[in-house]
Amino acid sequence: MFSHIFIGVKDFDRAFDFYDRLMAVLGNAPRFCDRQRPWAGWQSDPGPRPLFLIGAPHDGNPHGGGNGQMVAFTAKDRATVDQAYRLALEHGGASEGPPGLRPQYHAHYYGAYFRDPEGNKLCVACHQP
Repeated sequence: MFSHIFIGVKDFDRAFDFYDRLMAVLGNAPRFCDRQRPWAGWQSDPGPRPLFLIGAPHDGNPHGGGNGQMVAFTAKDRATVDQAYRLALEHGGASEGPPGLRPQYHAHYYGAYFRDPEGNKLCVACHQP
């Protein structure tokens, strides 16, 4: 469905550190990092797409976290959701909802919600029993 998802950031180095750790927990391999532009990307397995990208907005205007926008990543199991959530909070993220079952979505939905250090809302979810 997706070719790529791009998240704008203000502080590239801080964002890169946050996302590089988060992508490692989720099993998404680094694809590239260009600190001059700046932007970086990770790919899912099997690759090469979809890509998850971070960087300075293309138009040169400052980044601002969007209200009502969220990127949700798939986790292989509930322990990975828990690990991703802890890592996010340890590296500058802010909680938007701790890990747990969300039966209002479906019986096995186990997710955690947080914002990255730039204010972008993220979710990590497992759909397995």
